[in-house]
Amino acid sequence: MLRIHFAGEDIGRVRLAAGPRPAWEMLLSLHALRGPADHGVFGPWRARTRSTLDPSARLLLRLAPPRGYSPDFLTPAADNDIESVVDAVQSTPRGRLRTELTLLAAQRAPAGWMRPLAGGDTTALRRVGSAMLRYHQRALAPAWDHIRGVVAAERAARAADLLDGGVERMLSGLHPQIRWEAPVLSVAYPVRRELHLGGRGLLLVPSYFCWARPIALHDSGLDPVLVYPANRGLQRLADVPEASNGDSLAHLLGATRAAVLGEIAGAEGVTGTDLVRRLRISPASASEHASVLRRAGFVVSHRTANTVWHMPTPLGRAVLERGTGGRARCPSQPSTAGVDALP
Repeated sequence: MLRIHFAGEDIGRVRLAAGPRPAWEMLLSLHALRGPADHGVFGPWRARTRSTLDPSARLLLRLAPPRGYSPDFLTPAADNDIESVVDAVQSTPRGRLRTELTLLAAQRAPAGWMRPLAGGDTTALRRVGSAMLRYHQRALAPAWDHIRGVVAAERAARAADLLDGGVERMLSGLHPQIRWEAPVLSVAYPVRRELHLGGRGLLLVPSYFCWARPIALHDSGLDPVLVYPANRGLQRLADVPEASNGDSLAHLLGATRAAVLGEIAGAEGVTGTDLVRRLRISPASASEHASVLRRAGFVVSHRTANTVWHMPTPLGRAVLERGTGGRARCPSQPSTAGVDALP
């Protein structure tokens, strides 16, 4: 169990990452590359990715084993783009490299090239940086729009919790393996750890490739971060029928509910009043259909003053596109190409 202790000022210093973090998606996708072969979400991505990687990926796989400890320097705080990640990794102090690679070596005999890396050798650090750039280009960049869409939907859901019930409501709804009992956030974890924030706040990072459980940095002296699985409502779409005509979504959801989803996905956001006016249904019916779609993970809703706005999630758009043969795609948003596997 990981127990994160909040001081009074920490509640006001909880932040939600603005988007997917390249370093964390890289680390956790490296774990996924060696995960169960029949994984329903990552299996197709893994099969395609393995055929595109060059030998430099072996270096990263040794640094990021699928179980146990992975060095914290691989996920630096400067994590807005892959270039800033590489710069930060290559600037890691020698003492920190030695400490963290020693912890890694305690799990498995180190490769020969790790010794100069632990000593801060600039050539070894450049090799790691080059491997990270090539891995991101081949394994993550082709799927980045999809990853960003899933994380955006998670952010929207958490923002709705924040608006409706404050930070404590948001913390309570993060993940089934996370429990908020003020002033402690308890996370299911393979080892027992106590993390005292001490006024530093906490950065929450929703991640596409974080799957089995939430994860945190090993070094409690670093800026506190909690990475957790984004959008746990994601499901495979294998049971959604391929569209042979425009009625397949109506058969799946019902004609009115399919029309409600279509209206929500066709704009940046619609209100219940918009649904009543456009579809000529009662306010109670509009509210009920939106609630069902929200519980299914197809839409997210948030309140502004006295108005509730409904927006589609990537899952909702994918179901809509699959059920209408692609004709209902919202032109103002990028396609997410389905949520059962990365493109």
